[in-house]
Amino acid sequence: MPLAEVVRSGFVEGVHRGSVAVLDAAGAPVAGAGDPTSPIFPRSASKPMQAIGMLRAGLPLTEPADVALVSASHAGEEFHVERVTALLRGAGLTEEALHCPPDLPVGEAAREAVLRAGGGPTRTRMNCSGKHTGMLLTCLAAGWPLDGYWRPEHPLQQRLTAAVEECTGETVAAVGVDGCGAPVLAVSLTGLARAYLRLVSAEPGTVERTVADAMRTYPELVGGTQADDTRLMRGVPGLLAKVGAEGVIAAAVPGVGAVALKIDDGAGRARMPVLVSALRRLGVEAPVLAEYAELPLLGGGLPVGAVRAVW
Repeated sequence: MPLAEVVRSGFVEGVHRGSVAVLDAAGAPVAGAGDPTSPIFPRSASKPMQAIGMLRAGLPLTEPADVALVSASHAGEEFHVERVTALLRGAGLTEEALHCPPDLPVGEAAREAVLRAGGGPTRTRMNCSGKHTGMLLTCLAAGWPLDGYWRPEHPLQQRLTAAVEECTGETVAAVGVDGCGAPVLAVSLTGLARAYLRLVSAEPGTVERTVADAMRTYPELVGGTQADDTRLMRGVPGLLAKVGAEGVIAAAVPGVGAVALKIDDGAGRARMPVLVSALRRLGVEAPVLAEYAELPLLGGGLPVGAVRAVW
């Protein structure tokens, strides 16, 4: 179903299709588009659920900032790298223990700064290094082998699959390999929205609430100084949000409801305008949503159009 259109100089030059699930505070569907009940790969939007599985398996983190980092797709900024490195060092590990591939920071300015300083791609700069560090620390705590910790049959990944299934209320429909090399588990957008609603609705002291509170308290560790999910959590009181690759994002507000969506062609530019439209259907309003309602298109360096929601 068409969710967003690309308008340049008053002419519609493109359309982004996709699916959306919108649940109310009780978890009942109140709006939707496309096919929100068929399985998709949530990609990194699964990380909060994986963090829950790690904590239940014995991940020995007591600092909320560290829990946020384990749930993160961080931008590889220096404060991210320093915290990942400190966690590894505290466990007697180096970045060579990480299975995620070497990478540069996400942002252009941060990448250029690394290259100008003579640096290059490292595993700790990869945006999933926080999650992989959490996986290693969980294995150490549980007495599981570090070798192959990323493989679906490893005891760690079996526990994380169980956490995803519990949070979403669904059986995983397929198992793939994510960009970082760890498993990615297929669930529906409805299940994904249900999981985020469960996190923000959980009682204080529960593992679910621990993860949600850590992410909302330290959103810069979850994304980065300019990340979309970071800005959303800073701008909307109580909101929990996490992006995923290929046009995925999930968000929830306690006492209000939850949203999960995927843009079929994976275009990140359509993701935020559609999310704003979905959140507004739940009655959520904030200045940051107005900023994201349309993504400007440039011509000659000047605004000449926008990507905007049509659903």
